[in-house]
Amino acid sequence: MTAPQHPGDSILFTDYYQLTMAQVYYRMGLHEKQVQFDHFFRSYPDYGAHQAGYCINAGLEWILDWMRSARFEDGDIDYLRMQTGRAGTRTFDDDFLAWLRANGSFDGLSLYAIPEGRVVHPGVSLTVVQGPMAMAQILETPLLNHLNFQTLIATKASRMHQSGQGRLLLEFGMRRGQGLGANEGVRAALIGGADFSSNVAMSRALGYPPKGTHAHSLVQVAMALGLGELGAFRAYAEAYPDDCLLLVDTIDTLESGIPNAITVFEELRRKGHEPMGIRLDSGDLAYLAIRSAKMLDDAGFPHATITLSGDLDELVIWQIMTQIRDEAPRWNVDADHVIKRLSYGVGTRLITSAGEPALGGVYKLVAVCDGGAWIPAIKVSESAAKTPNPGHKDIWRIYDRRGTATADLLTAEDEDPATMEVLTLRHPSDQSKLRTLHQSDISEIEPLLVPVLDEGKLVVDLPDIEGIRARRQADVDRLDPGVRRLINPHIYHVSLSAKLWQLKHTLIDTALEQSR
Repeated sequence: MTAPQHPGDSILFTDYYQLTMAQVYYRMGLHEKQVQFDHFFRSYPDYGAHQAGYCINAGLEWILDWMRSARFEDGDIDYLRMQTGRAGTRTFDDDFLAWLRANGSFDGLSLYAIPEGRVVHPGVSLTVVQGPMAMAQILETPLLNHLNFQTLIATKASRMHQSGQGRLLLEFGMRRGQGLGANEGVRAALIGGADFSSNVAMSRALGYPPKGTHAHSLVQVAMALGLGELGAFRAYAEAYPDDCLLLVDTIDTLESGIPNAITVFEELRRKGHEPMGIRLDSGDLAYLAIRSAKMLDDAGFPHATITLSGDLDELVIWQIMTQIRDEAPRWNVDADHVIKRLSYGVGTRLITSAGEPALGGVYKLVAVCDGGAWIPAIKVSESAAKTPNPGHKDIWRIYDRRGTATADLLTAEDEDPATMEVLTLRHPSDQSKLRTLHQSDISEIEPLLVPVLDEGKLVVDLPDIEGIRARRQADVDRLDPGVRRLINPHIYHVSLSAKLWQLKHTLIDTALEQSR
């Protein structure tokens, strides 16, 4: 028996213990009991020298595609039949496997979600899954795999877009990505703010033209064969006269690379072509950008692009921008003129989310249906921050009088904060912290969760990447500047209504009392 060509497409793309638990539910007669799981993350990415104050939700379309095609086939059942425990006995019994073969799809699950591209915060349910216990359990691992990683990368890309002040941002990370995860990273990067990618296959799949320049090896081979850097540049310009962007730091950027690039640009112009610009991949990028801009201006190429690359992240980009503003006047160069012609090629530190390589997204049972009634469920942790919010909930975003997002409020499903004259916002775990808002303090209250799947059927129109990107930018624009800050961002409020807070703490007290 051979494994499927793409194991990630298989319904076995899950953790083993999800399957063993599903069999336990089957033995207990709970496998078809209706339950609710919430997916949320516990904390923002912390990159060490800087921290995120918000995240960008991403990955929903890909998990939906997987769910609608994945199901247990004969080969999957045969493989599970072969699994044995320590004593050599089979792990999965024939009756359970027969049930799995007949019912093993996600057609019975319903999903609510915060749409892709929305700004999201810790403790807020990004995805709500309702349906039969066994299949809802099996979904946990693939759902977290798709949504956590894309959210992580979209967040990093958004911060880079923000620090680059909207200048062209190119994703170059495929060679440093974690295997095929680089493909999901490209999609997430585009959602978060990257404009294009060098990944040809994913650019094609997502409908974007791929972008790239040339490598140092072009100059190296030309040097080895006696053609020199100038010969390498001429060869590239001859091949791509209207898309000529030259990598100028292989030998000496200011003494060799820029002068040779200018020579080639002048030759192109005489032939009726206008060069694109240069790329700087090493050295003091801010200083080299200023000096390069000056040299290109003096040679008559004031609109030539200067693309910066080489281990960039949001903090490095911000530092480059700051340094250019400080140093440009010393060289009689307009800092704004330099900054407006910059673009950024970002690779390793974006595709790997350097500094915080994983998002702590979790998937927790919060309600069980029994006798037609939904019963809230609680998991009590020694860390109060790890105790999930129980039961059916609605999620609302509250905007202050400025139109700025001021809090995300979780309420019981029968509450509508728009009808409350005074809102009491309770901290999810610290009972000493609460906040009150009057309706006069509020400009808008927006529900965040939308129905996505109804018993396996898609019930929402999924936007394209451009639509998701527009949604992201609108949300980021409505954040307080302190929340968007790259270092030590202001804490955004995620709160519980008084009713939900009381339910949560009553369940905690009851669980602790029963355990004694």
